Amino acid sequence: MKFFTDLHIHSHFSRATSKALNLENLSYWAQLKGIQVIGTGDCIHPGWLNELKKKLEPAEEGFFRLKPEYDKFARDTLPKACRGEVRFILSSEISNIYKRADKVRKVHHVIFAPSFEAAERIQFQLDQIGNIKSDGRPILGLDSRDLLEIVLESDPLSFLVPAHIWTPWFSVLGSKGGFNSLDECFGDLTRHIFALETGLSSDPLMNWRLSQLDPYVLISNSDAHSPAKLAREATIFDTEFSYPAIYRALSDREDPGLLGTIEFFPEEGKYHYDGHRLCKTRMHPKDTIAQKGLCSVCGKPVTIGVMSRVEELADCDEGRKSPHWRPFYSLIPLTEIIADVRGVGPNSKAVQKTYQEVMAKLGSELYILQDSSLKEIRNVCGSMISEGIGRVREGEVSIAAGYDGEYGKVVIFNKEDSFSSKEQLTLFS
Repeated sequence: MKFFTDLHIHSHFSRATSKALNLENLSYWAQLKGIQVIGTGDCIHPGWLNELKKKLEPAEEGFFRLKPEYDKFARDTLPKACRGEVRFILSSEISNIYKRADKVRKVHHVIFAPSFEAAERIQFQLDQIGNIKSDGRPILGLDSRDLLEIVLESDPLSFLVPAHIWTPWFSVLGSKGGFNSLDECFGDLTRHIFALETGLSSDPLMNWRLSQLDPYVLISNSDAHSPAKLAREATIFDTEFSYPAIYRALSDREDPGLLGTIEFFPEEGKYHYDGHRLCKTRMHPKDTIAQKGLCSVCGKPVTIGVMSRVEELADCDEGRKSPHWRPFYSLIPLTEIIADVRGVGPNSKAVQKTYQEVMAKLGSELYILQDSSLKEIRNVCGSMISEGIGRVREGEVSIAAGYDGEYGKVVIFNKEDSFSSKEQLTLFS
């Protein structure tokens, strides 16, 4: 069966995240977005693990579902058009900060476990190394290679995926704290890495420029810090509905079960270009070279973003595909499309009201963005929202690229676009 997954998220135990990140809200938003399998996030944290064990029950092999008494909120409040089954798999992001070859390395990983017993084995080992109680995403002075070994020893189906692999500060290939290759990071255990997370600021096309990444499949996840951010990136499978089937689809490059990914336009990610946020300096890599890596305003070094870092390590031309490539689909969240139509912010009450009404009439967000016909959307929402979604599907958008922690700014409509009031307001008639 075809299904969408979002396997890298956080819980309310992680720092700088929403207090609404509980299982009830995650189930609600997963259905609203169109996600069938979601990572739990933070499953190593003792408090969150206890909450998971209290509220979840076994479903298909390696999958868990909310017990009926906790799923009541979603069942009672979701529009009928969005209701569906949601499964959880045990996952957690780990922040590894350590010194290797006279350089401080800062690398984030997402780990997965097929059972509570396997998660508890990992938890026990990591508890001996550092404080796993202060943050849902624990910060450990543990080498990435050694974390991988602990994960592998917990269960034959436990695995590790390097997270958002190009983020400057916290990733395996990042410009600030990473390495120049996977082999440098994981050494003799590199063969046990089979999937990489592209992150919001890169897409598969950028990653295919590195032949060293050819052995790996690429996945995408939201890294959501609030429930509403679920599915801004996602991975699509067509397999048996179980954890082992996902494992096979990722670990066996010839397995057809991994269909592709849902991506941000990478320019919208907050580390795509180089720049200096304090000075509001956004710099294309060519400008960075011309400025010798220094901010044109304050003269201090800029943060080198993903585009520059890919160019530095690339050994293949643009447009080349990896031998194990999968299709990808670049989308913009529906709230941002509605916001552009209305000329207000995506978090405004008007946008959120429209967003909920669209879902109630048409179905989940991923269905609307990817599969619903433009005619169906136009009949319900009017021509501007339909036109906006059509432009996004064709990649006809303008984006001021993100840099140094600032998300990119998306523009779908310009001043020359004109629609009659009747065309615009179908949804509210």
